[in-house]
Amino acid sequence: MRRGACKVGTVTLSLALAASALVSVLAIGGCSQPLIMFTPQVDAAPPEPESTGSIEPAAPKSFGSDLSGEDWRRAKAALGVALDPQGNGQPVKWDNPDSGMRGMVNPTGLPFVRNDEICRGFLASVIGPSGNRFVRGTGCRPSGGAWELKSLKASSKPG
Repeated sequence: MRRGACKVGTVTLSLALAASALVSVLAIGGCSQPLIMFTPQVDAAPPEPESTGSIEPAAPKSFGSDLSGEDWRRAKAALGVALDPQGNGQPVKWDNPDSGMRGMVNPTGLPFVRNDEICRGFLASVIGPSGNRFVRGTGCRPSGGAWELKSLKASSKPG
């Protein structure tokens, strides 16, 4: 036998085995890859909220325009004490000797929860040089926050 002929057959056999192994690895590796590739779609901007054209009325700021800043500060302090759900539920008086304004805040009904705030109805009197009046409303307090007026309307009598 010739020496060269055996060598050529061995090299040919080795190349055939290597090619077969490479095809097998590529075939198996190809199966582990996903068939469909997805790319995330990035939105340019979040969608605009729908506009309904309705605007909520502004919350009242005080018991009336005739109260000065100091009058309202004193009345609001009385409001906070009167509406406190852990309080005794009794009326709380306020007065400002400098302006002659005074009044009383009387809680009406039990506290309740609305929109994650503690709320309570009240009837307040305002007495001043221009006369007396009553206002009925609702005050609410967020957890750990201060009492705010949510609704307010004039009342002709306390009952």
